[in-house]
Amino acid sequence: MLNIKTIDDTSINERVYQLNLGPQHPSTHGVLHLLLKLDGEVVISADPIVGYSHRGHEKMAENRIWEQFLPNTSRIDYLSGLIYNQGYCMAVEKMCGIEVPERAEYIRVITSELNRISSHLLGIMAFVMDIGAFTPFLYGWDDREHVLDILERVTGSRLTYCYNRFGGVRNDIDQEFCDGTRRFIDRLRGRFKDYHNLITENIIFIKRTRGVGIIPEETALEFGVTGPSLRGSGVAYDVRKNEPYSVYPGFKFEIPVRKEGDVMARYQVRMAEMEQSMKIIEQALDGLPQGPIRARVPRFIDPPAGDCYFAFESARGAVGYYIVSDGTRIPYRIKVRTPSFSNLFVLTRILPGNFIADTIATLGSIDVVVPEIDR
Repeated sequence: MLNIKTIDDTSINERVYQLNLGPQHPSTHGVLHLLLKLDGEVVISADPIVGYSHRGHEKMAENRIWEQFLPNTSRIDYLSGLIYNQGYCMAVEKMCGIEVPERAEYIRVITSELNRISSHLLGIMAFVMDIGAFTPFLYGWDDREHVLDILERVTGSRLTYCYNRFGGVRNDIDQEFCDGTRRFIDRLRGRFKDYHNLITENIIFIKRTRGVGIIPEETALEFGVTGPSLRGSGVAYDVRKNEPYSVYPGFKFEIPVRKEGDVMARYQVRMAEMEQSMKIIEQALDGLPQGPIRARVPRFIDPPAGDCYFAFESARGAVGYYIVSDGTRIPYRIKVRTPSFSNLFVLTRILPGNFIADTIATLGSIDVVVPEIDR
């Protein structure tokens, strides 16, 4: 990495210029706009500019009843929307004191971990395609289609889910769902060898990722980075372990951690997390209890006046719902803490001194979802 961060703007020659990376560029994954100041091909400064796809989800929450906001949740982060959908239900259940049946909790974990795998598959494969590897993208898309087929059968959707309900889930799972999930897990485990041959052991990929885009542990904590980007910098923090919720305390799984903090480390953490998700799903299927899938709750709920905060782990990191109720059928305020915002703005610290080509690799490895930022 070139060390030019101490250069004063007044002493830079005519090679310095500004480059607008995005907001309509394939490698920015949507309408993200990075305003880069460059000296040749070396980044001097990076300024993320957001707001191009702002849709006002939080304001919409103040204009509809609690149940009507359910479909909005999966559109905040459309790649792990099922997890967001579950998190919102759990936040409202916490406020209302609703006890969710154990079978429903198991089903929530199974479907959410499948959603996490599908998100990681797309995130990893889109990232490697950004730096020139097209074949792994096709492999990953193929595997992801199997996950979507499984989830579609029980939820009716393939991307933006509204499957969870206050007190449980909409539909029960059957033996065909369980068998199909186990077949998918066996398939994906067999594909890991292909992924490692195509990506992990590819010398071009190694040269483009090792030692590139390093996020030191102290920097990650300073910016509030969470998820695989934080665990790739050596911090073993996962809400499912550190602030347990649902039935996660009953499952044995590890938190994958890498010390290097570079692009390669973040890739390796996500690959390892898919294996941990499969272990959780297998344990949930083995111990799936009988019983109802939804608690007896009123058709329309009226949470008591007050507020609550509920945190959970999405595919990108820690998410928090802060909910304020005035005792009516319409939320007074719903504030969402999303991981992509903090994860993105750490680029302002780590990009200076790197080549512009490394900017693409670094951004892809963080795996931001722009609508999650512009919620």
